[in-house]
Amino acid sequence: MKKLILWFKEVTIKDVPQVGGKNASLGEMYQKLGKKGIRIPNGFATTADAYWYFIEKSKVAPFGKLRTSPKKTLKEFIKETLKDLNVSSIKNLKERGKKIRNAILKAELPKDFKEVITSAYEKLSQEYKVKNVDVAVRSSATAEDLPTASFAGQQESYLGIKGEKQLLRAVRDCVSSLFTDRAISYRETQGFDHLKIALSVGVQKMVRSDKACAGVMFSCDTESGFADVTVINSSWGLGESVVKGRVTPDEFIIYEPLIDKYKPIVSKKIGTKEKKLIYGTGKKATVEINTPQKDRKIFTLTDKEILELAKYSVIIEKHYKRPMDMEWAKDGFDKKLYIVQARPETVQSRKRLDVLEEYVLTGRKKGVLARTRKKTREFQILTQGIAIGSKIGQGKANVIKSIKEIEKFKPDQVLVTQETDPDWEPVMKIASAIVTDRGGRTCHSAIVSRELGIPCIVGTGDGMRKVKTGQKVTVSCAEGETGFIYQGLLPFKIERTKIKNLGKSKVKIMMNLGEPEQAFAASFIPNDGVGLAREEFIINNYIKIHPLALINYQNIKDKAVKKQIDQITTGYQDKVQFYVDKLAEGIGRIAAAFYPKEVIVRFSDFKTNEYANLIGGKSFEPEEANPMIGWRGASRYYGPKFKPAFKLECQAIKKVREVFGLKNVVVMIPFCRTINEAESVLNVLKEFGLARGKNGLKVYVMAEIPANVILGEEFAKRFDGFSIGSNDLTQLTLGLDRDSSLVAHLFDETNEAVKKSLSQIIKIARQHHCKVGICGQAPSDIKGYAEFLVKEKIDSISLTPDTVLKTTLNILKMEKKLKR
Repeated sequence: MKKLILWFKEVTIKDVPQVGGKNASLGEMYQKLGKKGIRIPNGFATTADAYWYFIEKSKVAPFGKLRTSPKKTLKEFIKETLKDLNVSSIKNLKERGKKIRNAILKAELPKDFKEVITSAYEKLSQEYKVKNVDVAVRSSATAEDLPTASFAGQQESYLGIKGEKQLLRAVRDCVSSLFTDRAISYRETQGFDHLKIALSVGVQKMVRSDKACAGVMFSCDTESGFADVTVINSSWGLGESVVKGRVTPDEFIIYEPLIDKYKPIVSKKIGTKEKKLIYGTGKKATVEINTPQKDRKIFTLTDKEILELAKYSVIIEKHYKRPMDMEWAKDGFDKKLYIVQARPETVQSRKRLDVLEEYVLTGRKKGVLARTRKKTREFQILTQGIAIGSKIGQGKANVIKSIKEIEKFKPDQVLVTQETDPDWEPVMKIASAIVTDRGGRTCHSAIVSRELGIPCIVGTGDGMRKVKTGQKVTVSCAEGETGFIYQGLLPFKIERTKIKNLGKSKVKIMMNLGEPEQAFAASFIPNDGVGLAREEFIINNYIKIHPLALINYQNIKDKAVKKQIDQITTGYQDKVQFYVDKLAEGIGRIAAAFYPKEVIVRFSDFKTNEYANLIGGKSFEPEEANPMIGWRGASRYYGPKFKPAFKLECQAIKKVREVFGLKNVVVMIPFCRTINEAESVLNVLKEFGLARGKNGLKVYVMAEIPANVILGEEFAKRFDGFSIGSNDLTQLTLGLDRDSSLVAHLFDETNEAVKKSLSQIIKIARQHHCKVGICGQAPSDIKGYAEFLVKEKIDSISLTPDTVLKTTLNILKMEKKLKR
């Protein structure tokens, strides 16, 4: 007789036809990756032969309207029941799925099959020296986890199972889950024959993460497809809470290429972790409880554990030679980390990179301000959350409170609900967009919507309350990591650009980038690095607090300000370290996206009025009549009032370069007025551990003040490069305030005085072998400007990502014409 079970040590990835993708992968890792330090709990799997043996031998028992046994085998009954299947009719689908599941649940497992399972379970219990060891019982379909289809959660898993009776029931429940509504619908969509797919049941020693934490991780960025990072989601308790999107988990991003020598955790976000799944009592194997408040406010993993998981991810991806989707768990008793599943990542790994596709909102609506990458537009925001994908979808909203109501959902509506699990798949695939109150980037809603190519926003917290059924809405995932649900059907366009066979210009084309969340996606645009990474965006959007308010936290008297600081710095006892870490992570994420290309990071250049707008800022900022030409840039860094805050910026840069290992970061000094000021700033940098030239550190200066041009030779002796700030250089050359509408008509970057200044600084830089570039939109927006710069032999032009391709094509034409 054929084998009814196989132990993990007997299984490899070649055994998918016998034990399905999930169990084949577990066996493969158990055999081959354990020796490389990856822990996989032992177990066994029932085989496809066992499945066919069960459904071909077992008869359909009487149930429901079947008063007497029709003497049909389960296989015959399944075939007959699916004859008139119509998955577009939810009622038809539900009726047939329920009939088949009931038939399987009422049928008896063959006696010899039961004996083989209980014998193996006893042996597993002996191995772990526990009577009735607790196990995870998971379904693994023989067409599951293929490189082109994820089958994410289509069948069931049962956790914390103890004893032979519970185990046999769970095995039969798993077999019946091959015919859940969502599994039937998914197979129909993917073109699989229902009677050619078997189900293997994996029985694996439980990792007691109910006493610790668990989650999922991907060996690539799940949004952009950027390959060189591991993304980890983590929450307290059993991992089902993360997988099924019941919580907003912690998220960690690690840059893989430098993981052996450094600690490149380039992003750490604390999640709300509202619920957790733990072991139950009595009949319930598991129960969901509220997470204690104190646990919601701390990270689930230490840096050491984050890096250990990331190393596992690298090893697993290298072994399988493709991006992977993994589940992991930490045991609360032995405190060790385990991998409990690994399957191919099925969306980003199939993405074509020869065409860039960008969704762009084009309409205007009155209401709350919302940012897009191009400019500020006025749309009315109903709510917001975590954006999945980068598309825009719209239609009439349909707020569905539970799975029992999904028959009310119509094609092309926007699905709004608390969370989804695999039972929702039949309606998800007909939605124009999906919005959920709960969930993170790797929850069920996120995984399935990516695969379906549907825009999705998860973790809104209040979507079901803010959006009403029948309301026309636009769901935008096209504005970075934050997704917005807008009122009304806003006009938008799709811009597609072919990047295959794009030539390379002699002038370096770099990017202006301040938003870390856009970095991975932007890195796919042909580029020569980042010519301007602004700290201000990171400080304003991720930190939000004045650095001196954090340094002087204990002395703050305003209770409202202190409360705001406490909320934002959740997870941090040391408020100053929060500033350093968040600034370092923002810079690090940009640097990682473009590594090893040069990433020029400009130190903070807020004006006094802008700094005052940060939380707690009013207590530390003076009022100036004209902040544009006041206390900004270099003059802050060495002054006694701001020097302690500048030290934090230097510590962040040191962390990026020395802890993360991202030595492609170049620092740049803005608004440096005099040679004495230049030397003062260089001395302060040295004092704070950032001496020019040490460990290859380059220090650039902005050329944005006429003095920088007039004394260009002296500045060139003290810095490694110049970056022309054409906006400030224009306003100061022409003597106007660019914030004043009264003289706005005089602002002209093509003015001959401005162009002569540009020519002069480029010439000086080249004579002194100093790098010189420009960071501004003039080369893209002003006809003939790029040609002028090319003729002057500028080294680089840095642009916003949306204009890089257009300007590159124009420059290639110019260079060909000039034969440069």
